[in-house]
Amino acid sequence: MASVSMASSLLPLSSSLSIASRGSSFSCPGSVSFPTPSPPSKQRGALTIRCVRVGGVEIPNNKRVEFSLRYIHGIGRVRARQILCDLSLENKVTKDLSDEELISLRDEVSKYMIEGDLKRFNRLAIERLKEIRCYRGIRHEMGLPCRGQRTKNNCRTLKGKKVSVAGKKKASR
Repeated sequence: MASVSMASSLLPLSSSLSIASRGSSFSCPGSVSFPTPSPPSKQRGALTIRCVRVGGVEIPNNKRVEFSLRYIHGIGRVRARQILCDLSLENKVTKDLSDEELISLRDEVSKYMIEGDLKRFNRLAIERLKEIRCYRGIRHEMGLPCRGQRTKNNCRTLKGKKVSVAGKKKASR
């Protein structure tokens, strides 16, 4: 008797629930509703923040700051930790940073050569080596390794795909 009364008390509730699946929802009697997950965002006033922009790059806000900073070209593991130590920030999730912490993070990152400036610097350094025709510049022009690696067997990345060379044909008599 107790189970029948419990089932009848749940019946009106279960008919009002629906299943939501990937943008579409449909009602199904006796089913439970599960909301679809929304992308992580943060409310700041009337604006909704989905990504944090640091150094001209959108870094993921669902990861810790140390790992998010690595998405910026020119910032690796050591430099990301160094930035956090200099600012004495906790390594918390990026979306949990306050406005003041974000501003100080942007100022600290702007002190380093990152992204386009770093790529331009490296490109100009290689062009200078090519102009003065030093060993490293010549190796860069030829597309070969310039740091002493052997090239008989490996270095396929720099040399490109193998090209088959036709062997000499024996002269017929």
